[in-house]
Amino acid sequence: MDGGEQPSSVGRLVGVDLARALAVFGMFAVHVAPPAEDVGGFAGRLLELTEGRSSILFATLAGFSLMLIAGRREPKTGLAGRRARARIVIRALVLLVLGTVLTMLKTGILVILAFYGVYFLLALPLIRLRARTLAIIAAVLAVVGPQAAFGLKWLLGESTAKSIDAYDPIARLGGDGLLGLLLDGYYPAITWMPFVIAGMALARLDLAAGVVQRRLAALGPALMALGYGTAWLTARLYPPIQADRAALKEAFANLDPNSIESLRPGSPAFDYINSKVTDSANMVVSLLGAEPHSGTTFEIIGGLGVAITVLVCATVAMARLTWLRRLASPLIAVGTMSLTLYVAHVAAYAMLPDGTAGTTFVPLLGFIAGSILFATVWSRFFRRGPLEYLLNSTTRLAKFVR
Repeated sequence: MDGGEQPSSVGRLVGVDLARALAVFGMFAVHVAPPAEDVGGFAGRLLELTEGRSSILFATLAGFSLMLIAGRREPKTGLAGRRARARIVIRALVLLVLGTVLTMLKTGILVILAFYGVYFLLALPLIRLRARTLAIIAAVLAVVGPQAAFGLKWLLGESTAKSIDAYDPIARLGGDGLLGLLLDGYYPAITWMPFVIAGMALARLDLAAGVVQRRLAALGPALMALGYGTAWLTARLYPPIQADRAALKEAFANLDPNSIESLRPGSPAFDYINSKVTDSANMVVSLLGAEPHSGTTFEIIGGLGVAITVLVCATVAMARLTWLRRLASPLIAVGTMSLTLYVAHVAAYAMLPDGTAGTTFVPLLGFIAGSILFATVWSRFFRRGPLEYLLNSTTRLAKFVR
């Protein structure tokens, strides 16, 4: 989640930090802001943009950060390569433990950190591949992953999934078990790895080159049009899709977010939503939608288009507009310590008075202002955030690798 190792020869890409800050604020909005449909107007449309897409941007930037450790433009080899892989493994295990602990706190927030740890471990065999190969793998997974997830969940069924969770020590402790992390959690690896791998591919590119910027500026909107546009078109050509979406929205609207532990089979949230969806039209048609967290091919394509567009816009703006870069320095500071601020917002959410989250914009504005203030002050004295510093210190164990 943080920027990874920062060799002095590479430095920190401020455009990436700015994009990461926007993702942080988007996650805040998803967790504590009022529902978009209740707000309406421009603010409501802005909140709709954060749903699902903030976490997608996070996952894409996670892949980018992974390559900062492994060697951004060229993969590290030899002893440096072995130590880089060890750092990634250590980082993944720390995030897996930290995410599991936060999930066990039952704050009501669907924590993504444990999934990050799984993403990093799964991406480890790919860190030496070039951008084109990584992009092809991401594209294939975007097409195959959602269909495979649907088929596997159908084959397993609820009873088998419950049996697996019963023997999973992490699931029994209240965290996201292996099945949830890989297949049917809120951010399952089977449908979220395309974002991480795409981020790895982006890191391999020279984002300062004009030709790369122009191509990405065209690719991002094209993917958004393909993903969201196709889903919009199919919904109008085949009306039952709208019925499925309406059932899902109704299900989420009637759930108390503070009671959601996960959406894996067997949880109250999953059972309620499953009952709503199966009463509507054929559930298979939901694979043609692009709703947030639906895990469909069209959502993956459209969401990745948003992430690429945000990243290239932030990179170009920070490189070409010096005055804007100075103005955005507090936001850039937020991006340098996203792990610290993500964990802090989970803890702060747990301390909010009942009924505060989701009813007023005060918590959201407080979270944003507090993050900016803390990051600005802290960055004047330290290069990394508190948790980023501890995580980096832990990965120094990799120096013992020979």
